[in-house]
Amino acid sequence: MQQLNFPTYDFRFKNSENKISIFDPIRKKFVILTPEEWVRQHVVQFFLQQKKYPHSLINVEKLLKVNDLTKRYDAVVFHNNGHINILVECKAPEVRITQNTFDQIARYNMVMKADYLMVTNGHNHYFCRMDFENGRYVFLKDLPDFGAKTHII
Repeated sequence: MQQLNFPTYDFRFKNSENKISIFDPIRKKFVILTPEEWVRQHVVQFFLQQKKYPHSLINVEKLLKVNDLTKRYDAVVFHNNGHINILVECKAPEVRITQNTFDQIARYNMVMKADYLMVTNGHNHYFCRMDFENGRYVFLKDLPDFGAKTHII
């Protein structure tokens, strides 16, 4: 797999029937290593190691309903009270981040109501704070660390 725009992390891999899998510490199992999964596992490590969020507040690849359609989000990070803090959309490294990507995560967030959004293809990362009052997102340089005092509008 290719180098991404994240720090270097240690991952566990296994090869079974000529398919490489990577261990997901959140789902506590090996999952097939696709380009998108490579990005997702870097995001998980980013939240665990750089942002210091506990495993218990991170969730990966769960179903949600958007306009009667079943979708799957890539990752979420919760507040201690169960409210969704950060919603993450991962794309494979070769996929360009476009307005369609932001439209997709915005549709998901109409249901999820996360405070922050992260969109990444492993090379380019975009961070936003939701401004629900004005119906827009505000781009940021980074996301808050676990325990940081944040002001949500």
